[in-house]
Amino acid sequence: MISVLVVDAQPLQRFGFRMLLESAPDTEIVGEAANGAEAVRRITELRPDVVLMDIRMPGVDGIEATRRIVAAGGRSRILVLTTFDVERYAFAALRAGASGFLLKDIRPEELLAGIRAVAAGDAVIAPALTRRLLDAFADRLDDDFCGPVREDPRLNFLTDREREILVAIGHGLTNGEIAQRFTLSESTVKTHVGRVLAKIGARDRIQAVILAYELRLTRPGPAPHLARPSRARP
Repeated sequence: MISVLVVDAQPLQRFGFRMLLESAPDTEIVGEAANGAEAVRRITELRPDVVLMDIRMPGVDGIEATRRIVAAGGRSRILVLTTFDVERYAFAALRAGASGFLLKDIRPEELLAGIRAVAAGDAVIAPALTRRLLDAFADRLDDDFCGPVREDPRLNFLTDREREILVAIGHGLTNGEIAQRFTLSESTVKTHVGRVLAKIGARDRIQAVILAYELRLTRPGPAPHLARPSRARP
């Protein structure tokens, strides 16, 4: 069973989520919260697998609550749901540590699929869509994209091949596309991706994409040709 904490300022919205989650055979709602501060407190008590997080709430909003929950290092993963200003909030939520971002007008089965994906450690937003989202929000990053790659100690732990994989992830390539580009099997790529995420401390693929942007490994605009170097370690 996937345990879920519902965080939303609207009682009727929380009721709707409860009805949906109780109707599914593999999800259970373990608690509710009406604002971000309450959510942070309840997570310590309930330790849910997934948190459905609203953004606009009184006091501590969903983005700040997400930031605090992720910083605490717990296992709960955050799925942000909103009806407001996607272009204003989406990147901020993902950068705060959310594992996904969805609109509240999605179909019930899509929300349940998103919950299952996040609980399994995946990102709800597909890699190709993640690339487009980050391109749209590139101007919100604090980086000067014209500068050189930023030095970061996390990159020192990556092999040459793993660094290439990180760059490819940053460009929004799927495992299949990465496999084709570097002439690898998809299972090998999946192993590389797992190692990259572990070494850079990324919770999921979305966080890896954000890191690639922040370190200037990836730039806004079309993905360049990623040539296969002849001496990269496997």
